[in-house]
Amino acid sequence: MKKNLLAVAVLCALSCGAALAQQAEGPWMVRARAVHLDSANKDSTGLGLSVNDKTIPEVDITYFFNKNIAAELVLTVPQKHTISAGATGIGSLKHLPPTLLLQYHFDAPGFRPYVGAGLNYTRFSSVRFDPAVAAALNPSIDKNSFGAALQVGVDIPLAKNLYLNVDVKKVFIKTDVYSFGAKAGTFKVDPVLVGVGLGWRF
Repeated sequence: MKKNLLAVAVLCALSCGAALAQQAEGPWMVRARAVHLDSANKDSTGLGLSVNDKTIPEVDITYFFNKNIAAELVLTVPQKHTISAGATGIGSLKHLPPTLLLQYHFDAPGFRPYVGAGLNYTRFSSVRFDPAVAAALNPSIDKNSFGAALQVGVDIPLAKNLYLNVDVKKVFIKTDVYSFGAKAGTFKVDPVLVGVGLGWRF
């Protein structure tokens, strides 16, 4: 009888401890990642437009509504890219792509996988074309892009409130391209972003 009571008491203590540990983490999580941006570069203008792939810094802020549902805001600084037509560089631009995602975090022992979906807004700025290209085509682009974003990732506990994060996103980014004011086609960046970083839950 005493052994049974002791077993129940230990089980209750462990359950309460786990619940308190989960509550102690708090609803906020901040992650910092190094992210490799791999562009799809789909172009309907006939010029073979592309932007270069690169590794960029990324910071996200996540709020947990409960243990499974969270919202994540993904941020970075404006990123400069070279614009190419075929293998020839013809200019450059910067893009700023904040993304808001709604996530579902799965219950799993030892690690915390999640999936997400949401909306990306990209602002193109500092668009520059080489003088010869500017004179021949007078090119311009639409500087605003709205598109879907999809995500899958995992947080792996390293220490109290500290996690290793691995994250993959597909973001749909496009812009219309104009020549002398007439639409010449659409350029789709549509990158896959693969990131690794650290997260802090509080």
